[in-house]
Amino acid sequence: GDGSLTGANIFRQEWPSLLDELVERGELPYEQAQAHRELTIVGLVGSIDNDMWGTDISIGADTALHRITDAVDAISSTAASHQRSFVVEVMGRHCGYLALTSAIAGGTDYVLIPEYPPAEGWEDRMCALLRHGRAAGRRDSIVVVAEGATDRAGNPINGDYIRQILEDRLGEDTRVTILGHVQRGGTPSAYDRWMSTLVGHAAVQELLAATPDSEPQLIGVRYNRVQRLPLMQCVEQTREVARTIAEKDYAKATELRGSSFTEMTKIFRAMAEALPSVTPSVRPRRIAVLHGGGLAPGMNTAARAAVRLGRDRGHMMLGVRGSFAGLVDGRIEELTWGDVEGWTALGGAELGASRQVPTTEQLYTVARSLETHSIDALLVIGGWKAYQALHRLDSERERYPAFKIPMVCLPATIDNNLPGSDLSIGADTALNVIVEALDRIKQSAMAARRCFVVEVMGRHCGYLAMMSGLAAGAERIYLPEEGITLKDLQADVEQMIDSFRGGRRFYLTIRNEYANPQYTTDFLARLFEEEGNHLFDVRQAVLGHIQQGGNPSPFDRILATRLAAYGIDFLSKEMERGSATGAFIGLTEGKLATFPIKQMPDMVDAANRRPLEQWWLELRPVVQAMSSHPNARRSPNNGSIC
Repeated sequence: GDGSLTGANIFRQEWPSLLDELVERGELPYEQAQAHRELTIVGLVGSIDNDMWGTDISIGADTALHRITDAVDAISSTAASHQRSFVVEVMGRHCGYLALTSAIAGGTDYVLIPEYPPAEGWEDRMCALLRHGRAAGRRDSIVVVAEGATDRAGNPINGDYIRQILEDRLGEDTRVTILGHVQRGGTPSAYDRWMSTLVGHAAVQELLAATPDSEPQLIGVRYNRVQRLPLMQCVEQTREVARTIAEKDYAKATELRGSSFTEMTKIFRAMAEALPSVTPSVRPRRIAVLHGGGLAPGMNTAARAAVRLGRDRGHMMLGVRGSFAGLVDGRIEELTWGDVEGWTALGGAELGASRQVPTTEQLYTVARSLETHSIDALLVIGGWKAYQALHRLDSERERYPAFKIPMVCLPATIDNNLPGSDLSIGADTALNVIVEALDRIKQSAMAARRCFVVEVMGRHCGYLAMMSGLAAGAERIYLPEEGITLKDLQADVEQMIDSFRGGRRFYLTIRNEYANPQYTTDFLARLFEEEGNHLFDVRQAVLGHIQQGGNPSPFDRILATRLAAYGIDFLSKEMERGSATGAFIGLTEGKLATFPIKQMPDMVDAANRRPLEQWWLELRPVVQAMSSHPNARRSPNNGSIC
């Protein structure tokens, strides 16, 4: 945090005088002191509060968010069973990041954070929102409050005060849960593992390149890339946030937290203040929501956000059951505020998902279905096949006028292989599932001298293999972007044997399912077993479809909500203008943007079903540096990561 980093900088400044004192007292030889006159420091931010300026997220914050979200999910189920209200107090003395993001991820009713103290009369507004939710059929009410939350007068707002308000004004049976230090513990999330590895590697590089005149740097991340900034500038800007809050300049305080924090604040306000309504406006626009492509955790979260935000704008929201096949069959129904209750934390796809792309013969039926149900806009949540389907509809607009409506696709696939977006809904959840499985595999294997070959999904995109290998500390990763050669395998076997002879007990190899059609997971396991000559055991594990399951991670829930909000805003503006753009939305370098669906073929490697540009491939040097043998070799075709 800023206090520790400030102390480290003071220590650096006083280092020469401290050495002189030790020399004067005879506790340090003069020659040794002269050889180490300069102390070089590099700062890494380790704080679950995520309150440091200069980095998108600090080490530990994502893991803490996992702990909080798990707790909110558990509280939600017990609260619903008893129709109770709960107040959940989370850490964050001066920063509302954990409270805000957990409120979005948990689908809670209200949140109170230090950066945005509520105006006078907030108690009435909060009670009105909770009362409307109950009337619409909600069985639980949850309010999240940061431990440092205050009102505009600076009076602290704690869980007991909120409980008293809810009991007195609503007659609710209310409980308070203070999560406390459980937020600091637990197994690190997949993101915290690979991000920490990334900045740790960069910190060592910074130290090795530093000179006596180098200014201390803070190593953080910006849009999943390493960012270096002057250490004390970051400390000063962090303290500036606290000063602006004390001066009641809340707009500036929120701005200093960054554009993503500001955006999430607006999204939560829109979601929380979207009063449940039974009927839409008198002449509503009709927006259909459907899923396409393979299943991705977070699809339900996106659908819920789209339905509630769409209805708040006066639109009639329709759900299409069974993806594009549902459009063909006419399985379309209205979705109300209450219909999507509980979808935030729910894995799977309540509307159903399918990889079917409408055939040429089915296009007429799809067009008739759009006309029959008077659909004014289409919001598709899905992966590669969803993009293909939308591209086909867009290409056939001249033949079928019914397709001349605004259409937009949100990226949702565990493969993370879609153009225009650094990350897709579902990829983070799948990554956490893989890393959890790898943890169990490592515990099992450590009891014996064993090599494990683990196969992960991803099709022709190696994102899951690469990032899970980085997060779990794999010694070898096989990617489809690089392939596998016989020369690679020979070098791998030699390295493996050397490692076990040197005392290694466990060797982890990650293989993408399509890394090479001939050198399969089974082939690699049998090859390593044979060449190991009883020096070590070899086992293989194909993780399979567990990677598509599970409830969405906090990150995927937040991403799904952001994308859905952007999608509804895009469709609303298109309908207001009378336009009929077909587009897809992407998150690139922290910013949401739309791309014409017509551009999709120019942005992808169609044969391998992946984008032409993949940011995570830039991390290969880090994987090489962290591998078991630092002098990593490469095959002539840009070889695999060794």
